[in-house]
Amino acid sequence: MSNLIRLMVNNYNDILEAKKEIMVDSWPMMGSPGPMLCIVGTYLAFVLKVGPKMMEKRPAFQLNSLLIAYNAFQVLFSIWLTLQSLEPGVGLLMFSPKCNNANRTQTDLDVQASVSKAAWWYFIAKIVELLDTVFFVLRKKQNQVTFLHVYHHTMTAVFSWCYLKFLPGEQGPLIGFLNSFVHIAMYSYYLIAALGPQYRKYLWWKKYMTWMQLIQFVIMLGYLIMILAMDCKVPKALTYFFMTFVVIFIYLFSDFYRKAYKKKEV
Repeated sequence: MSNLIRLMVNNYNDILEAKKEIMVDSWPMMGSPGPMLCIVGTYLAFVLKVGPKMMEKRPAFQLNSLLIAYNAFQVLFSIWLTLQSLEPGVGLLMFSPKCNNANRTQTDLDVQASVSKAAWWYFIAKIVELLDTVFFVLRKKQNQVTFLHVYHHTMTAVFSWCYLKFLPGEQGPLIGFLNSFVHIAMYSYYLIAALGPQYRKYLWWKKYMTWMQLIQFVIMLGYLIMILAMDCKVPKALTYFFMTFVVIFIYLFSDFYRKAYKKKEV
């Protein structure tokens, strides 16, 4: 326990060193956790209690046009976020974190500023994605409001805010790139599904989306382990936090895949 506490204290200095160069406190919703927690709290209250109660005796909302527009927007937004991760400097940062040199040059600071701006938009994307569950509730698709779904949306919103506010690090761009890339496929699937029953023949690849999710988490985990093994000069506290969440997601998505598809194959 003492070694763990010492490790956390030592890495806190790394976090402060990385954070003090990029001031995000003046950015929208970044001054305090209040706005983010209010949004997430309202989301949880609605999708778990208020929404189902409100819809109990009401017919399901028909939101086809809204869903088409929403999913099309999410596809474009995810493409844009993916491209942000490939910007000059930022893209290189994904695959070559500072493993041999802890000194931060002006170029490093400029790249970190670009990463922080992209991370803010990524956080906004996670807030917008909370609408996925809201639409499930309004359409009376409560069976899709699973623990995995709600936990995933809640934790990605909270953690993306915490990353930008407290734990900036060079590990972030690859995580954002992989997640945004997977979301291009995911929201494309939802967009096709929203177009109507005549397009269901094009949705045969549903289970492969879960494969994509799992593959991205395995890549993330391997990347984070590599960073630790090479003793890269990045905030290790962030690496441990990422690893914790990635392992949890691997377990949850694997369990979902097993229950949703493996039992059907038996």
